[in-house]
Amino acid sequence: MKDPEREATAVNPHTGLPIPTDDAPARGETMAPGAQTSPRAAASAPPPAPAPGGEPGAPAGNATAAAPSQQEVAVRAALETVMDPEINLSVIDLGLIREVHIEPGITRIRMMLTTPFCPYAPQLIEEVKQATMSVVPQECDVELMPDAWSPQMMPDPGLLGFTF
Repeated sequence: MKDPEREATAVNPHTGLPIPTDDAPARGETMAPGAQTSPRAAASAPPPAPAPGGEPGAPAGNATAAAPSQQEVAVRAALETVMDPEINLSVIDLGLIREVHIEPGITRIRMMLTTPFCPYAPQLIEEVKQATMSVVPQECDVELMPDAWSPQMMPDPGLLGFTF
C-alpha cells in the first residue's frame, strides 16, 4: 500500500529533504511559540548548530579531530614571522611548532628544535612568545619537546631541497 502523506510531500532532488509546505517554516525562519512540526519534518531537519564555544563542524563528544580555532590559525600565522637564524626559514615552515593550545589565561605552545643543543633556542623561544602574545594578549608558555626533528616534519620539505 502507498502512504498518501508520503506521496503528497515533494522532495528536493538536490538535497533529498522534503520541500516545505506553506504551513511549515522555511529553513532559517522561526516558528511561533508553542508551534510544533510534524515528526516527519523533525526527522529531516538539519542538525542543530554547535553549542557556544564549540567549533562549527566539529564532531560531538570527545573526538580529537577538531578544526583549529580562529585564534590558533592567527597564532600560527604570526609564528610564520619567527625565523630560524641558521636555516632562514620560519618555525612554521620547518614544522617546529607541533601544538598550539589556547586556554583561558594562558597560551601553550609545544615546539621542537632542529638540533638538540641549538644555540639559538633561547632566542627562538622568546620570539615565539612575543609573536604569540601579539595575537592573543595573554601569558604564553613554550615547552620544548625532546623529540628529534627531521625534514619529513616540514609541510614542504622541498624548501630545503629535499624530495621524498
